[in-house]
Amino acid sequence: MFCPKCKSEYREGFSKCSDCDTDLVAGQPPEAEDEVRYVEMIEVFSTYNPGDIAFIKSVLDGEDIHYFFQGESSAMLVAAGAYARLLVQQDQVERAREILQEAGFLK
Repeated sequence: MFCPKCKSEYREGFSKCSDCDTDLVAGQPPEAEDEVRYVEMIEVFSTYNPGDIAFIKSVLDGEDIHYFFQGESSAMLVAAGAYARLLVQQDQVERAREILQEAGFLK
């Protein structure tokens, strides 16, 4: 018997988790697909141009590349003159660089 909430294991004869007060289930519950996990992100490009950011986002979305633009707020780009950094999931860096090269952003 297992608690579906905290994943504690119990002997036969128990029906509720002593910690969570949740009804126990017969088999171990499957792992949730939306669990939070650590993902290594690598910088592949930086720009201060909001047009570049919008274009790159649309292309990467179409290719199902997981990315994050750090510092893309217009206040930071315009007022502070800061760059937005394109971070890509580590296992997709090579593909993202190929896409940026084809689009003329990288040489």
